[in-house]
Amino acid sequence: MHLTATAQTLRVPGARLHYQVRGQGPLVALVGAPMDADAFEPLAHLLATDHTVLTTDPRGIKRSVLDDPDQDSTPELRADDLSRLLTHLDVGPAAVLGSSGGAITALALAQAHPEQVHTVIAHEPPLVELLDDSDQIHAQTDDIIATYLAGDVIGAWAKFMTQANITMPEGAIEAMFGGERDPQVVADERRWFAHELRATTHWRPDLDALRSAATRIVVGIGDDSAGEECDHTSRALAAALGIEPTMFPGGHTGFAEDPDHFATPLRAVLHES
Repeated sequence: MHLTATAQTLRVPGARLHYQVRGQGPLVALVGAPMDADAFEPLAHLLATDHTVLTTDPRGIKRSVLDDPDQDSTPELRADDLSRLLTHLDVGPAAVLGSSGGAITALALAQAHPEQVHTVIAHEPPLVELLDDSDQIHAQTDDIIATYLAGDVIGAWAKFMTQANITMPEGAIEAMFGGERDPQVVADERRWFAHELRATTHWRPDLDALRSAATRIVVGIGDDSAGEECDHTSRALAAALGIEPTMFPGGHTGFAEDPDHFATPLRAVLHES
């Protein structure tokens, strides 16, 4: 059993993608945006006992280097990258767990290349376009981005958490995003604010295409996410597709916070595929 990840690089248009493969069995891809491959490592290790598990850094994040650092990261580009990775591995079709922006990547892949993915588990996609107050949220997002790019990191994150309706303990934002920080983390954060957040939250799914595709769509929501923005967007997607959401332990990043518990319902979904 190959539980140790094999790290490799794939050249794609405009970028060199870092990716990792571990395990043996049916292929499952774990994708985030802006989360890198390392965020999924504990969950990937658990699944690798009976799956081939693909993890990757999205273009422009960490070890996936862009030819043009100023290029925006769109769901379509990230879906094309994932498609090329799946083609390169040639062990599909795959199941894809996408979380947050990665859930939008997975949905974009299902629209563009349904033959490559038999199941998409879209865990808390920030599909703002499906909400009635999308214009207001987009305006708030533009203000958050401007705040960050003006140098007010703490202020930008405070506005972001308020918009997402995520309650933080007093002083938590300052502790997480102030003081000395890892330069790579800061670089990835800046890329997300400057070149990824807007395009991701403006993406509108082709609901007719998703309804008619052979790809099975599962909408995942964290048990602890009730009332948060991504709870609302996920429920809007499930309602539009005429399906019931599947609940997962934890909140928006439950896959990283408690991978052991998260893996249980995920395995149940994968076994139904």
